[in-house]
Amino acid sequence: MLANSNSHTKVSTAEATEFSLVNNLLEEKITEKSLSSFSLALAEELLQTILSPDWLESAVFSQFIQKFQQKAEIKHQLETEISLLLLDAENLKLDINSELFLASICKYPLQFKIAFANWRNPSTGKQDIELYNRGYQLVHVPEGKNSADAKMSAFGACVLRYYPTVKEILVCSSDGILIHLCNELQNQGLTVYWVRRQDQNLHIENRNTGKLTHYSLAMATEVPSLEKVVEQIQNLIKNEQDSINARLQSLSAITSLFQERSNINIKRNTKQPENEEIITIIDNLSAQSIQEEKENYMEVSN
Repeated sequence: MLANSNSHTKVSTAEATEFSLVNNLLEEKITEKSLSSFSLALAEELLQTILSPDWLESAVFSQFIQKFQQKAEIKHQLETEISLLLLDAENLKLDINSELFLASICKYPLQFKIAFANWRNPSTGKQDIELYNRGYQLVHVPEGKNSADAKMSAFGACVLRYYPTVKEILVCSSDGILIHLCNELQNQGLTVYWVRRQDQNLHIENRNTGKLTHYSLAMATEVPSLEKVVEQIQNLIKNEQDSINARLQSLSAITSLFQERSNINIKRNTKQPENEEIITIIDNLSAQSIQEEKENYMEVSN
């Protein structure tokens, strides 16, 4: 029990603690209510400003909406539209440069890469480790002829079930049997690139448009088409002609400058005898003056 200074009121410790808690709780409620009222007033003021006709019709608001829509559209595309690569690792090997080139010709980001092979076969070497480190999903198939091709075809036939947002597929194998897979994927509305190897080149065929793209494995670069080669040769010839014309103009300017300087020297040489004649006259006059002075001196002396 607690007592006041006059010893008139006695309150137990528990009651005093309960009274203090109730008092603090009331103060907190009042403070929270004040903050809540302030926040509500501020929110209403902001809404009135944002929803005002002047703000909605302003250029700043239009730019904000446009940027927001662009970002939302890009994010939506990245989230919903992807490319996928299927690789017969027993038939075709792709290094990192080849893979990056294949990704560059796709319209959508290359999101998933799946490689099929009998990974126990010594012929695959350490290819499984390399592909796994590059983000490939590895699918193992038992030993047997065209086993990897068959698994690729079975998987590809129902690819939309596992990846419903895929829009493009790279079928990487030189085996002609996979043309059936390409046709099936096309029938499902997908854009199909059939990637095959011939000697030191990769041939990438867009099965939907028939367009062929070639990639040199030895040079790690795209092989230009005949039209591009002719265009490049024409550009080289034109650049060489422009260079020759520029050099001829420089040579002509130097020749003209040389001729001008030569004419100046010739004029100077033609005027040289006149100068020598003037000098001779001056010398003769000086000698005559000296002789006359000597004669005058002799006459005075006598």
